[in-house]
Amino acid sequence: MAFPVSDPTPDGVARCLVVDDEPGVRRALTRLFRQQGFACLEAATGREALELLTEMGEVPLIVSDMRMPELDGMGLLQEVRRLHPDTAVILLSGATDTATAVECLHRGAADFLVKPVSLDELQARVIRALEKRALVAQNRFYQANLERRVHEQAERIQELFLQGVQMLARALEAKDAYTRGHSIRVSQYAVATARQLGFDPVAVDQIRLGGELHDIGKIGTREAVLHKPGSLTDDEFGQIREHPALGEQMLSPLAHETPSVLRCVRSHHERIDGLGFPDGLEGDAIPIEARIIAVADTFDAMTTRRPYRAPWSPEDALSELQRVSGTQLDGACVDAFAAAYPECVGLVPAV
Repeated sequence: MAFPVSDPTPDGVARCLVVDDEPGVRRALTRLFRQQGFACLEAATGREALELLTEMGEVPLIVSDMRMPELDGMGLLQEVRRLHPDTAVILLSGATDTATAVECLHRGAADFLVKPVSLDELQARVIRALEKRALVAQNRFYQANLERRVHEQAERIQELFLQGVQMLARALEAKDAYTRGHSIRVSQYAVATARQLGFDPVAVDQIRLGGELHDIGKIGTREAVLHKPGSLTDDEFGQIREHPALGEQMLSPLAHETPSVLRCVRSHHERIDGLGFPDGLEGDAIPIEARIIAVADTFDAMTTRRPYRAPWSPEDALSELQRVSGTQLDGACVDAFAAAYPECVGLVPAV
């Protein structure tokens, strides 16, 4: 019966290491393993064995005597478990010491045999140790690939979810000629502002997505309220105030991977003076991503034609942003938007 092939060398031969300070025993074990297809390394002490492993790399199997000079079998076992935890170590001893055998197994030995050992018995124990090692390796490989597949599937699900909510956002705007393209423009204004503020590419990408989805919660607002040409009643404005929290709730599947997006959605109507909604946050308590979106959202609202008013000119809108800087809007974000505005000129809707 041949041993299971494991961890072959470049020429396709698996390696094992025989460690024993008695040359006759070492030669007999080496001859057995070579007959079974192994490329055998030999060492007379535990220290020599570790040096060989450092030079040659990990081997699938070590068969070692317990009593040796310099470093005994127990010491070798401990070092191998630390440096090469996947290596199967079988220890041989001339003493029938049950406590030692139990301790060896407890410390990670694949098996413990008492000399003299019949070659048939040793062969059977080696086969069992290598099969167990192979099973552990296969299980680890399976788990790693399972985790990878689960992660890939989760990413795909999130991608499909994002595509769905982005389509919903487009559908929401398509119903109203006055807000068509609003979210895309807000997103692009916000990206330019974030770059001006020095945000890294990952953060900028989350702000881009937050800008696209910042009004997604308005799907839960009655169209009659959204499209009303005149002033809103208190009850109607109350419905409008609900859309940031509703949007965050809708996008909760993104909480783990893209928390900045949820902060953009929930807090883009907060004000620096604490008079915003839904949480009445004030100053730096408002997430910086939401403060950026708020500036972009305010500018686009002013420069877009509405049923109840004509659009503001970009110059007047920029002046208004400066006027409310530090009260309604974050001053640093307003300044960054103003600095980035030249690259955004082409985005402003035609009057």
